[in-house]
Amino acid sequence: MRPETRGSVTQTVSEKLNIFLSTPPPHPLDQLSIDEINKTRDVILRAHSSMSIVFRTITLEEPAKVLLLPFLQAEHRREVTNRTRRPPRHARVLFDAIGEDRSLELCDSVVDVTLGEEVSFDLIEKKYHSPLNADEIAIFPDVAMASPLFQEALAELNLPANVVIVIDPWMYGGWENPREISPRYMQGLVYARDPKTNNPDSNHYAFPIPLIPVMDIYKRKIIRVDKLATGGRGDGLKSGTGPKNALDHCRAVEYIPELVEGGLRQDVKPLNVIQPYGPSFTTTGSLVEWQKWRFRIGFNPREGATIHDVWYDNRSVFYRMSFSEMSVPYGDPRAPFHRKQAFDFGDGGAGRAANNLELGCDCLGLIKYFDGIMNDTSGKGIVSKNVVCMHEVDDGILWKHTNYRTNRAVVTRNRKLIVQFIITLANYEYIFAYHFDQAGGITIETRATGVVSTVPIDPGTTSPWGNVVSPGALAQNHQHIFCVRIDPAIEGPKNTVIQEESHPVPFTPELNPWGNAYEVRQTMFKRTCWADAAPHNARLFKIVNQNVRNPISGRPVGYKLVPSPSQLTLAHPDSIMAKRMAYASHHLWITRHRDGEFWAAGRFTNQSSVESGGVKDMIERNENIENEDLVIWHSFGLTHNPRVEGLFIFPSHTHQIHLKPADFFTKNPAIDVPSTKNQTSILYKVGGLVSGFVAEVPQNNKESERTRQAKLVTVDDSTEQLAQGIKSCCI
Repeated sequence: MRPETRGSVTQTVSEKLNIFLSTPPPHPLDQLSIDEINKTRDVILRAHSSMSIVFRTITLEEPAKVLLLPFLQAEHRREVTNRTRRPPRHARVLFDAIGEDRSLELCDSVVDVTLGEEVSFDLIEKKYHSPLNADEIAIFPDVAMASPLFQEALAELNLPANVVIVIDPWMYGGWENPREISPRYMQGLVYARDPKTNNPDSNHYAFPIPLIPVMDIYKRKIIRVDKLATGGRGDGLKSGTGPKNALDHCRAVEYIPELVEGGLRQDVKPLNVIQPYGPSFTTTGSLVEWQKWRFRIGFNPREGATIHDVWYDNRSVFYRMSFSEMSVPYGDPRAPFHRKQAFDFGDGGAGRAANNLELGCDCLGLIKYFDGIMNDTSGKGIVSKNVVCMHEVDDGILWKHTNYRTNRAVVTRNRKLIVQFIITLANYEYIFAYHFDQAGGITIETRATGVVSTVPIDPGTTSPWGNVVSPGALAQNHQHIFCVRIDPAIEGPKNTVIQEESHPVPFTPELNPWGNAYEVRQTMFKRTCWADAAPHNARLFKIVNQNVRNPISGRPVGYKLVPSPSQLTLAHPDSIMAKRMAYASHHLWITRHRDGEFWAAGRFTNQSSVESGGVKDMIERNENIENEDLVIWHSFGLTHNPRVEGLFIFPSHTHQIHLKPADFFTKNPAIDVPSTKNQTSILYKVGGLVSGFVAEVPQNNKESERTRQAKLVTVDDSTEQLAQGIKSCCI
């Protein structure tokens, strides 16, 4: 190997890969940069120069755990420098290659970004379809409106002359015959704007139209228009019962502020989150440090925000956490609604649908934003601004005790650090968040809000398949079934899962003479398996490291997962809907770690007939999981049977999963959280506000709590003066 001389520095090619003398190299878990994505694009175009390329995704290929762990361990020992050898920097590329004969192949490549070389290439089997991209979604309404088939179907409905059609593009759903190679289709749910206003922001879901056009994506052609059954209870599955004038019985119901009937409330006064000294967290690139926590935030087009290398108080806790999948199956048996099922992560991508969050709206207080870096269909890198927000919140009391003998009370507030992203998928919004608390606990939270998806229903009827939420608008019964992927690292990668339950002891003179005893039963999982929640037995799952014992209890150190005992799939096990989402049949799946296995329903869900490569396939490998590198997948759901109060924007539904230390520490890890009195709290009384603890903002952070000057503030409780009173004590 010939060395290259630059001044006094001599480098071989291999040395150049691992030594950066000017700028620090990216962390192995950092997103690909714009330059790295563009470089990857160029590599693919050169390697496949005879083909036309349409790029689906260019994203970081996370390093193999066996390569990444030594680097992370060195990082925690503070031994990493710019010269430290790093795992190879790889990008995974999913793209369509179109030949001169217009044949199309879905291709999967891995590119070594540093070397600028394609290091692996595979053709994806034709039975699989890639996720929908923005271009395909964008062209659907134009293709539909230009279609004679669709125009003829619209003409039969006697719509108002000034009607403006609005189409929600949807994934096609499951393909009925798993032995067929399916064409690439997309369907659309059709609505109209309020004909009286034609406001582009009006709520079109109040005006559903009984048509679903189906597009062949590659041909860019509407190949048929499905006409919907609109009957009510007693009409069964038959169609053709609708009124001659399809929209005459519908009425406007709006949610945008300027169109809300009766206007907005006028008695909501400001509630501000003020942190005069700044946040308690620090960030360095993707690294976050807060209240003994240390972790990294990742982001990718499919999962959205991911959490990596989680440590608490210099101890390893979790290797990786993410939202893996979400399926939304609808429960209306009338065709074509048996295909109304979305896999919002696999069919499209949560990261692709992530909102650009706005200060003062989606997250309150002192906010740190993180950008997402993705690609367009030409393969060029693009920045999606502010897709993840991070901030602190007060979540009530963390712990408190009053010594009744001395009347001395000690109380601390429960501050949390929230990492959050929000996605919009046609009618729905989902808020996904990771909560870190000061007691070593993590809460994984999902919230669903947005607009219910509606279909037409005949006037004066009701339906067993949903609820009439507005005249002519049926909100169908459906489910949202999520799956969270948890890769634990409790004091290292070798962990074990133990199921724990509480049961009464038999009421016998020998064992339980007074009938009050109960026992804790534990079952250790040794092979890959599934398990379900059982709240009647207080069932929980402990993730433990059997090689490290708690010096107080003598038990293995661990964290406990209390599963959400929610209803899972209601689709029949033999139905296509159920087969596509086998992950939704049990609450917990415990598998052996394999690099690249991130998807609960498999990598390719779009138009699938059966779950392939998902958790069901993983557990069937029957691998050892005792004292091994394992992964826990938790499925939980929301059965959404709509109500009129959800018209049309519904208040958010919240689900939380809790991960809490279980014999991991030798004492309450939050015992050292200060029990300070909040000096900006104000006392309310009729006619005014009085506070003996209204603090001025000090001139510097070194000023102690005791020396801060307090003022007595009294203000009238009118809106204007209240706001002035808040300002006087918080600026």
